[in-house]
Amino acid sequence: MSGTSFSIPRHWWGKIIGGLLGLFKGGFSGAIIGALLGHMVDRFLANFVGVSSTQKAFFDALFSTLGHLAKADGKVTENEVRMVESLMAQMGIKGDDRQRAIRLFNRGKEFEFDLYEELRPFVHHSVVRQDLRQMFTEILVEAAFSSGSVTQAEHEILLKVARLLRIPGNVFSAMLNARGATGRRYSGGSAGQRQAGNQTVSMAQAYAKLGIDNKATDGEVKKAYRKLVSQYHPDKLVSRGLPEEMMEIAKTRVREINTAYDQIKQSRGFK
Repeated sequence: MSGTSFSIPRHWWGKIIGGLLGLFKGGFSGAIIGALLGHMVDRFLANFVGVSSTQKAFFDALFSTLGHLAKADGKVTENEVRMVESLMAQMGIKGDDRQRAIRLFNRGKEFEFDLYEELRPFVHHSVVRQDLRQMFTEILVEAAFSSGSVTQAEHEILLKVARLLRIPGNVFSAMLNARGATGRRYSGGSAGQRQAGNQTVSMAQAYAKLGIDNKATDGEVKKAYRKLVSQYHPDKLVSRGLPEEMMEIAKTRVREINTAYDQIKQSRGFK
């Protein structure tokens, strides 16, 4: 038929080339082996490209959303600027990457910034990576608390991000509680109640860092701990699309989980 063209899908090339080389070298059986090897190469390359795209989407969405979050109440404070600078220093971002992060941050401060549109690429690339989505949201929550408290405008942005990334209400509430939030609500669920005494608040935050409360059994505490340590393992997150520069943030998160678990173990008296 005129006007039509046939194109070979990119993920077939490894199989085709491997099969042809195998055919020339070892006949029909060689073609089968070559095609299988080519299939493995196709999968490796597809995964590599996918991870790189996810890392870029994570990076771009994070810094533009940080800018939007900083401008939530109408002005960007010195604390918020220092927070972003500290984040870039922790990530070791320098040179062109630093300039790119600054441009993204400034774009997020613009009046016409569209949060949903800016997050769309990351939403697409993380559709089966809920661990990346939670890491992304946790960084934003920590940034919002960098000034000591979260304003209503900042909370509304965090809420939009959590809903867009389909973060469960109890998980989002635990993120807020882990940073000391009180009285917030998300999807009808309480984000925490005010506690009396610093020690009580500290223990409440320790449980929140594990995504549970003090009603959890010892077995549930251990299960939650093991799940989170595995979920936030830095190497595992990077292999799934976390920008390599953010590995230190993942390590910090694991240290927080370990500290919270040790605190809970000590209070309950189990090993």
